[in-house]
Amino acid sequence: MRFNTKVIRAGNNPDPTSGAISVPIYQTSTYVLEEIGKLKGYDYSRSGTPTSRALEENLAALEGGKGCVTFASGLAATDALFHTLSSGDHVLACDDLYGGTRRLANNLWKNTGLEFDFIDMTDPQRIAEGIKPNTKLVFVETPSNPLLKVIDIKAACDIAHGKGIKVIVDNTFQTPCFQKPLELGADAALHSLTKSLSGHHDVIGGAVVTSDDELLEQLQFNLLSVGAPLAPMEAFLTLRGIKTLAVRMERAAENSIKIAGWLEKNEKVTRVIYPGLEGHPGYAIHKKQSTSPGAMLCFELDGGFDESVKCMNRVKIWQLAESLGGCDSLITHPASMTHVSVPPEVRAELGITDSLVRLSTGIEDADDLIEDLDQAVSE
Repeated sequence: MRFNTKVIRAGNNPDPTSGAISVPIYQTSTYVLEEIGKLKGYDYSRSGTPTSRALEENLAALEGGKGCVTFASGLAATDALFHTLSSGDHVLACDDLYGGTRRLANNLWKNTGLEFDFIDMTDPQRIAEGIKPNTKLVFVETPSNPLLKVIDIKAACDIAHGKGIKVIVDNTFQTPCFQKPLELGADAALHSLTKSLSGHHDVIGGAVVTSDDELLEQLQFNLLSVGAPLAPMEAFLTLRGIKTLAVRMERAAENSIKIAGWLEKNEKVTRVIYPGLEGHPGYAIHKKQSTSPGAMLCFELDGGFDESVKCMNRVKIWQLAESLGGCDSLITHPASMTHVSVPPEVRAELGITDSLVRLSTGIEDADDLIEDLDQAVSE
């Protein structure tokens, strides 16, 4: 099956008891055994439900992996990956990434003895130089959040695998609709289901897709032991959202391309960051490993922080909110919202300025979105 068919059919089998075309919401905590030792595939919903299992089959098919494990949030999925490591192990991560991932690493996992280094991975040589004898994991996010840095996934995998190190790619921004890390060599693709996959700002969830049997088994054990399963309603809503994934992602990306072009021409805009612009330093690599520049972009205004805040407060169609990837277009101030937990000196070093504005483009009419930005920056 091709991708546009997989989003509809993979994992979505008619219910065997009723023929229902939609996967039912199995709202149960436990399951009745036929007799001692004889299960019908499930015993306790902490380790999953038939609804979440259908979603896992769907996600594995979309990413081209052998299996998938879903979790209660994207951070719960990241946490489960870190749980596969041991005290004294080293994680090499990209420097610009979701603020919650950095907080999880620095404020919690460092206390258990894991070591973390955050480096600029846009040059693969830096990855090679950053690897230590105890490095066990290379953590990649591309395009990164919020600065949309592009990392060469295949090059990162070649370097890491040459040292026997696993590579995890957070594929939340692009989704398998536009980018497939496993095909480029990654050991696992990480997702926040909260974002584009569910696509309607009504779900919190996470997932890891892999073809590594050992990693898959570890993740399933971690889910059972720690207990952060995806609820059946969230699994159902994500399955439903995925059915329109390709249509939504394509429309959102088309809108973003138009908006990026408009921003580039606006005299009040001093900086535009979008992988679809030829001036983006990662343009060639992104075009090689992704089929679309995606729906995320950033910009800065002449006048700095004050003008950016005024713009964000003036929008009428864009919604001032955290998160991304839904039908609704969102405007975000990373320094005070998504990346507020990153120390100011680190944000400054990375280039996450107080005037940076992040856009998650939805599926509204592009002209309405541009007109709204125009009035917001012009007043």
